Amino acid sequence: MLARAAVAGNGGPRYDGPVRVADFDFPLPAHLVANEPANPRDSARLLVLDRATGAVEHCVFRDLVRFLAPGDLLVLNDTRVRPARLRGVRPGGGACECLLLRLDDGRGEAFVKPSKKLRGGHELAMEGGAITVALEEALGGGRWRVQLRARGGDVAAELERCGRAPLPPYIARDGREDPAVDRERYQTVYARVPGAVAAPTAGLHFTPELLARIAALGVELATVTLHVGEGTFAPVRAEQVEQHRMHSEAYELPETTAAAVETARARGGRVIAVGTTSARTLETCARPGRTVAAGAGESSLFLYPGRPGVVVDALLTNFHLPQSTLLMLVAAFAGRERVLAAYAEAVARGYRFFSFGDAMLIA
Repeated sequence: MLARAAVAGNGGPRYDGPVRVADFDFPLPAHLVANEPANPRDSARLLVLDRATGAVEHCVFRDLVRFLAPGDLLVLNDTRVRPARLRGVRPGGGACECLLLRLDDGRGEAFVKPSKKLRGGHELAMEGGAITVALEEALGGGRWRVQLRARGGDVAAELERCGRAPLPPYIARDGREDPAVDRERYQTVYARVPGAVAAPTAGLHFTPELLARIAALGVELATVTLHVGEGTFAPVRAEQVEQHRMHSEAYELPETTAAAVETARARGGRVIAVGTTSARTLETCARPGRTVAAGAGESSLFLYPGRPGVVVDALLTNFHLPQSTLLMLVAAFAGRERVLAAYAEAVARGYRFFSFGDAMLIA
């Protein structure tokens, strides 16, 4: 067990004055960006940071049980990634790719690349003609309002059959893509509610066997749902963190999870968020007494140094992009200097970064 941080609220450090985006930069060699997931899932490396002392320990993810205790509550994001990426051809020939962002009864929005020379009214034949994407209106930046038709008539069923995992663009496949493998590995083993266009990646390391070991220890498991959107990876273009406006994502926090948080508080257990998405959902629903209110809605909560959360006691997360809102959330929880020092050690030791990378427990 790690020492408890003897600081206010959930342990988030206090900051005064503006916070600069440049303060969250760090050197990251390109070869440390993971292109493939760990196999098996729980063989990824795990860096454990004690935020009370700054001490760091290096483990394997399946060792997570060593840092949990009976009475703790582990909160998982059960969103399910939609197979939202399609490949096909443009009118007149030439390859193209669509990333479906929102879809309701066959209509929605998508990023299309390349978008040059495309016009409203053009139709794209995707996945061998199984799905036709009709471009209705250009929204700027390669984004289009679209309508989908399926050769078999059922758009949702056809997407499930032939859609591809919406892997982030920094994951290189170089012609070695196996769509079935990517769809299985870019999904948590407990994914349940369809709606995300990106995976809650901290959860990718869990196996059913590891979850069973955790439950057998006396750790309670609960879920929230936050549908990760494309804005999660949007760059921060402001110079000061406070000037950034966070994207909005749909969430749901069930009554059972709200009750589990209250019960964990009463028994002295910790609330441990699996991933920044679970943390944001819990903190969006925070109420007095470091508990949460059940509910559903849209969250645009932005946590950063100077604006920490109050509910989460420990955070399990992957290693994030320099100057990203995800790194800022982690720094809000544990302190910028301490987090960047841990990142520097992770880089020096060859940890793998981003979606398919290694993990970090901060407690």
